[in-house]
Amino acid sequence: MTIETGPSSGPSSGPSDPSDPSAYAAARAALLDRPGLTGRPRRAALARLTDDWLAGLLAAAGVPSSGASSSGAPSSGVALVAVGGYGRGELSPRSDLDVLLLHDGPIAPELPERIWYPVWDAGAKLDHSVRTPAEARAVAAADLKAQLGLLDARHLAGDGALTAALRSAVLTDWRASAPARLPELRELGRERAERHGELSFLLEPDLKEARGGLRDLVALDAVAATWLADAPRDGLDAAALRLADVRDALHLATGRATERLSLQDQDQVAERLGVLDADTLLRQVYEAARTVAYAGDVTWRAVDRVLAARSGRGRRTGRPVFRFAGAGRGAGAVARGAVARRPLAEGVVEQDGEAVLAQGARPAADPVLPLRAAAAAAQNGLTVSYATVRRLAAECRPLPVPWPDEAREQLVTLLGAGEAAVPVWEALEAEGLITKLLPDWERVRCRPQRNAVHRWTVDRHLVETAVRAASMTRRVARPDLLLVAALLHDIGKGWPGDHSEAGEVIVRDLAVRMGFPAEDTETLAVLVRHHLTLVDTATRRDPDDPATVEAITKAVGTPSELELLHALTEADALATGPAAWSGWRASLVDGLVARAAAQLAGGGAAPEGAAPWARPSAEQERIAVEAARTGGPALSLLARAEGADPGSGPMGVELTLAVPDRPGLLGTVAGVLALHRLTVRSAGLRELDPVGSGPVLLLSWRVAAEFGELPEAARLRADLRRALDGSLDVSRRLAERDAAAPRRRGIPTPPPLVAVAPAVASATATVLEVRAHDAPGLLHRIGRALDGAGVRVRTAHVSTLGAEAVDSFYLTDPAGRPLTAGRAGEVAAAVRAALG
Repeated sequence: MTIETGPSSGPSSGPSDPSDPSAYAAARAALLDRPGLTGRPRRAALARLTDDWLAGLLAAAGVPSSGASSSGAPSSGVALVAVGGYGRGELSPRSDLDVLLLHDGPIAPELPERIWYPVWDAGAKLDHSVRTPAEARAVAAADLKAQLGLLDARHLAGDGALTAALRSAVLTDWRASAPARLPELRELGRERAERHGELSFLLEPDLKEARGGLRDLVALDAVAATWLADAPRDGLDAAALRLADVRDALHLATGRATERLSLQDQDQVAERLGVLDADTLLRQVYEAARTVAYAGDVTWRAVDRVLAARSGRGRRTGRPVFRFAGAGRGAGAVARGAVARRPLAEGVVEQDGEAVLAQGARPAADPVLPLRAAAAAAQNGLTVSYATVRRLAAECRPLPVPWPDEAREQLVTLLGAGEAAVPVWEALEAEGLITKLLPDWERVRCRPQRNAVHRWTVDRHLVETAVRAASMTRRVARPDLLLVAALLHDIGKGWPGDHSEAGEVIVRDLAVRMGFPAEDTETLAVLVRHHLTLVDTATRRDPDDPATVEAITKAVGTPSELELLHALTEADALATGPAAWSGWRASLVDGLVARAAAQLAGGGAAPEGAAPWARPSAEQERIAVEAARTGGPALSLLARAEGADPGSGPMGVELTLAVPDRPGLLGTVAGVLALHRLTVRSAGLRELDPVGSGPVLLLSWRVAAEFGELPEAARLRADLRRALDGSLDVSRRLAERDAAAPRRRGIPTPPPLVAVAPAVASATATVLEVRAHDAPGLLHRIGRALDGAGVRVRTAHVSTLGAEAVDSFYLTDPAGRPLTAGRAGEVAAAVRAALG
């Protein structure tokens, strides 16, 4: 906010005769044509020229700066005051002149006209008012926009003490009324965003009114003037300068006071600014707008905390009170009062409605921490605090190549949060963390799409596609591949040639860097290469022609790839914009997919879930023999670091358990693991008969410690034995713990899907497929439901992909036969109820 209280400094270049409008117009035109004078210096020079002219008009009207009349008699105090944009001391070529004629007593009726008419005659746009200080304060109290204009009041001529007194009073009023006025200011910003959209994504943006534009910069200065909060200042001045320079060039290119950067004007504006082309211009505008928008998000969260504390809500909830300090004064937050910190993940806690680093977190030794913090925040409907993101960006080392398994899982978990992932992603991108993770992202970041169908830039379209895909995870067996393909499907844009072909090459390299196995890498490459194939073929080819179906089956070799491509096609179209997807297109694609699926099924492809088990390892055989010999449980534990370095990140456990066959085993063991806060990443159950004396169930688990500390092996063994012999009531203990834990708000997720697979999935068992959002104790609830239904779990394949559980259970009746259709439906309903 400008704090000048006197006329602009610098040499005067005003017209020799202020009352001659043509003289000011000529001087103004000469200034705008002066070689080498551009940007902020030109705006300041134009403001000085206008200041001198208006001061001359006031003097010519008989009001000298001393406040005495031309006759020598004392006069009422009169001052000419610049407000609003003009008050900030920078004038764009076609900006309005916002001027207040301030007086504290009677003035000559003709005085305003002697100032306003020459301004109008010069062709300048004038927003004027004549008020006493009391009237100005009253108008400000009733009209927020008027109050914002007065916050930038700057003395031009006349009685300087009068202007200074008004400024002091207005600032006092603003600070006193901040608790009521700041929510109103925020609502004004929301309304503008709804009307004008987001500057970062519009092909023809309004540089002033859209979200992230010049109006938002004014709002941030107004918040700072309350002394309650301040915006993060890193990059904000440069962003403001870029937007103002573009507006200047737009005014000069069009000769109009327009704020909309229309398509037909972008080339001229780019040329005036010395920018390569219109696309480069838009990228610079988008980058500046994102800086402003992110600063606004951070600032308004700080305002919310302060206002909640002032209203008493912070004290009633026991949450801390923060005032954000801008980067120039030590980025971070100053806490007053008790600090409530709720664990979210290893090294990450919730504090005051944001995800922050735990006190013992070690960013320099834990390169997965940014993704873990982001995933935990998104899954809990939070964002990552500004200070935390800055610390992660400054201290975390790059991920090793290939990525650790946990890094890949956390990325999928972040994307699977859907809408909640967007503000978290934006926070990471604001500090350059996304480009650190995915270097190829830089080419699509802020890249405009000059296509009326697209509503987003390339990078935001990719994120939005992942958001849409997150609602489709129940439709596919590999939600992790769907989400990653959604994020990367247009990664080839910005490279020469067909973006699908370029994207295939890029994604193969990225998938290897991210640690995907060869088979998954190939699937991702197929999805990126053919993400447009389904909709193009369905809308341009004859669906009854066998060659049409053959084109699809050649592109995707398996039913699983077809399933993924179908979901990706829909997510891509929905994220593009309303014109890209319709009921007609959906029906054409659905029909083509159905024909292709039938042909792939007829080709003898192995049914899903029918892959054979690998041979038991020597260790698995050893404990199976021990269990058969002793008639009791036998287990082995192998601990390993999930992060890049031992001792950093959450620890993982590979647990193998062998138990003579008995009911309820799966749910019981899963419940014990949940009690010890071990998250199941994958699990398998199968039967062995190692010594010919009867079946032994072998369970192989890969689990991770939820908060980084593994339970003692002896205690885990003891609890397993107690649970198996009935002396430990796992369900009751889990229920007690859940009741004592604070309720998390979480995020909306698709409902669980429990379905009986077609009979061809297995000749000797009924296959029950469960797809659900992962949660503590999920497998325990499924196991109890199956046990309560009186069925045997002969084999199980359990996977947690990101935040999604994808499980298959091979069930038989007590006699070892597949279930009847009616009985299978009852079991599915029981599991569905347990997950409801």
